Amino acid sequence: MEIIRNGSQPSQKGPEAHFSGNVRIDNMFQRTGTARVAGATVTFEPGARTAWHTHPLGQTLIVISGKGWTRCEDGPIVEINAGDIVWCPPGHRHWHGATPTTAMTHIAIQEALDGKVIDWLEKVTDEEYFAGPPA
Repeated sequence: MEIIRNGSQPSQKGPEAHFSGNVRIDNMFQRTGTARVAGATVTFEPGARTAWHTHPLGQTLIVISGKGWTRCEDGPIVEINAGDIVWCPPGHRHWHGATPTTAMTHIAIQEALDGKVIDWLEKVTDEEYFAGPPA
């Protein structure tokens, strides 16, 4: 058994290549070998968001505070709130982040396929982010 103590791992700034705005990532766990699951708590300041991306085995988001937006390719922006759980299927192109005025924090859980949990794509433009009211 392994216990990872709260505060024992440093926070990281979301890399500029993969995020717009101020994003903090607190890695919770990353398993290796036969265990493939990884998880992190991600906090988006107002207006911050991920780049477009996919996950080879999908991703579960558990919104734990605030209000955010998510969008799947060719779909509308959808509002997500504390307590919501979002499932992104394998290979599904999407993004997620805070609203323009409200921060949002979620736990992101995904599995690795051949050591990879995410495929990063291009950044979400301001035009895409403000593409209309949430559904």
